[in-house]
Amino acid sequence: MKVSIIVPLYNKSATIERALASIQAQTFRDFEVLVINDGSTDDGPSKVNGVGVRLICQANAGPGAARNRGIREAQGELLAFLDADDEWLPQYLEESVRILEAQPAEAACVTSGFYEWPAQVSREQYCRHRGLKKGIHRLTAHTEPGLVIAMLAYMSPCSTLARADVIRRHGGFFDRNHCLYGEDAFLWLKVLFNHPVAIQMKPLVRFHLEASELSKNLKGARPVEPFLEFPEEIRSACPSGLRRLLSQVLAIRAQKTACVLGYWGKWLQARALRRHFHVPGLWRLPYYFPALVCSTPVGGWVSEAWRWLRSLRVSVMNPAALD
Repeated sequence: MKVSIIVPLYNKSATIERALASIQAQTFRDFEVLVINDGSTDDGPSKVNGVGVRLICQANAGPGAARNRGIREAQGELLAFLDADDEWLPQYLEESVRILEAQPAEAACVTSGFYEWPAQVSREQYCRHRGLKKGIHRLTAHTEPGLVIAMLAYMSPCSTLARADVIRRHGGFFDRNHCLYGEDAFLWLKVLFNHPVAIQMKPLVRFHLEASELSKNLKGARPVEPFLEFPEEIRSACPSGLRRLLSQVLAIRAQKTACVLGYWGKWLQARALRRHFHVPGLWRLPYYFPALVCSTPVGGWVSEAWRWLRSLRVSVMNPAALD
């Protein structure tokens, strides 16, 4: 078996058939499909069918735990992940397998481009502007931390084909505390700092933002990402020569998260996060000054006023939006 495709399923009755149809339409055919029913309460599991599709049921534990169950059950030498509300273009597996097999054996994975759907917008130019390029990439002590962050943002599970042994070696996705956000980045950071990875800029995936819970309007700050909650696990997996780079990457992400926390009035938590990830020359890194403001009472007051003004604007333009 060449590829094991893992599909976590939780209350996606309206979209699971579309996701599975995109798998069955693949031009590459040497695969198995493992759908992990993560405690769905709708009729989505009853819609799971198709050649080579296996349904595995477990109590609800979150997307990381569902993918990790699939990883344990998988028989393929390569792993592909597709969320139940997204879809692949027909050439996704064929091109991904071809690219990864053309790389040195130590290359861990290949990540392809994507469309944001239903807007049908390719993110290729945006990603190129952030410094991403087609080809094989390996981090060095001289890599710019901004490029690492761009690569981390690019590596979605749904657009990444990976070697199974590498994913298992690094412990799979973060699956504690019913984590719903950032469970994949916890894994990809370990992969990026230990292996070459291939970038394919051509869009071969459709991310359906209209179906994603995380794409909807938020009424509070998202949870702090696991790699900021448990950074010692990321540091322990990092080669010694890249630890300065990792510290800078974590500091930038902490600064950005502090901005978000401050915006939602959690300026004390923002301050603690900034202090925990302090590095020499922090003021030179992105988000430093807005994060500094957001981690003070003044920043909290300004953010509260800004949120009030935004809600007032929404109520004037669309009163039904606040119902």
